[in-house]
Amino acid sequence: MKKEEGFSKKMSYRRSDRLQDKYADDHKRHIQSVITSAPDKALLITVAFLVIIGFLAIFSASAPKCLEEGGNPAQFLFKQLICFVVGFIGLKFFTNYDYKKLADWNMIFAGVIIVLLILVDFTPLGVTVNGAKRWINIIGFQLQPSEFAKPAVVLMLATALRKDADLFDQTKWMSAFIPIIIMLGLIFTQPNLSMVILLLTTSVVMFLSAGGSLKLFFSCLGAGIFSIIVAATTIIKPYQMQRITTWQHPELDPQGAGYNIIQSLIAFASGGLTGVGYGGSIQKLSYLPECHTDFIFAIIAEEMGWVGCVLIIGLFWTLIHRGFIIASRCPDMFGKLLAVGITFSIGFQAFLNISVASSFFPTTGVPLPFISYGGSSLIVSLCMIGILLNISKKRIKKIRNVENV
Repeated sequence: MKKEEGFSKKMSYRRSDRLQDKYADDHKRHIQSVITSAPDKALLITVAFLVIIGFLAIFSASAPKCLEEGGNPAQFLFKQLICFVVGFIGLKFFTNYDYKKLADWNMIFAGVIIVLLILVDFTPLGVTVNGAKRWINIIGFQLQPSEFAKPAVVLMLATALRKDADLFDQTKWMSAFIPIIIMLGLIFTQPNLSMVILLLTTSVVMFLSAGGSLKLFFSCLGAGIFSIIVAATTIIKPYQMQRITTWQHPELDPQGAGYNIIQSLIAFASGGLTGVGYGGSIQKLSYLPECHTDFIFAIIAEEMGWVGCVLIIGLFWTLIHRGFIIASRCPDMFGKLLAVGITFSIGFQAFLNISVASSFFPTTGVPLPFISYGGSSLIVSLCMIGILLNISKKRIKKIRNVENV
């Protein structure tokens, strides 16, 4: 009887020890559990302000042109609203779709983009506007596949660099680097040099964010500068060189190549501190071409003045700030790289557009995200923000230790 009682007590102790060990293990796992929080509200509010300002600016800048052509003054605004609805659906979808699952779709997505770029460059489906063949006409709708290359490149690089930043891994070349090079080559032939610069700069930032070698970076930078010098004398087309010359001395051809820059600077000068008032721009009355797309920031500067410019720059700065905070808080490298790539891509594109409008950089065909007229740009930008909002929902929850309970 005593032996049986001793055996029973021993088994009871072992059972109790196992339960305690199980509780401790569960507790340890619970400490590192990932919970889902609400999306970043500051980022969402910032994007909402940018989109609303874009609607107002597009209507103001495009209405005189529409009236001159005998059309509806809100024609461009209605088209932008339709694209916003599509983009908002994409934003909602990607906000709720786990970003980690996006890695399973990167090759398919990249393949579709490459096919679309080939159709643009080498088939009658490609549409040429102002000497550049960048759009594709499908069932009456025009898309710009190079805009969709931005999330494709970010997604492929985040997948390839999430474990390490080894550029000499054969698997990475086959799964990411070669498709990206193909996309860059097809975009360059359109020609769309500004988008190539944007994608290359984003790739470099993501490589360094993944812990890439600075020595290798500076070596590639030197090779890149040498390549640019060679390209300037052999590959770059005459009109692209003319843009650089015109940027430096627009007064040499005020009625030709330097016309856009001069008119844009006049808009900035006319705006002054507080602007001439909404709808009061003079430069949009056939003086400044493409004022609802590439040079929309100049019209905003004229109507809203220095105050309006600071407001928009502040909104983009807030977007960049929130994006990098989201990247720093993300618990996995794939999400960090996605957040960095998306944030930098949107922020650097805004910087390029604002710099061109203010004659800080030579003229390029890069739209101002969320604000310039362009369905492809708006849809892609909203979808990228949706991914960023999804990343912002991930947090690490820490619970008090068992001994303190």
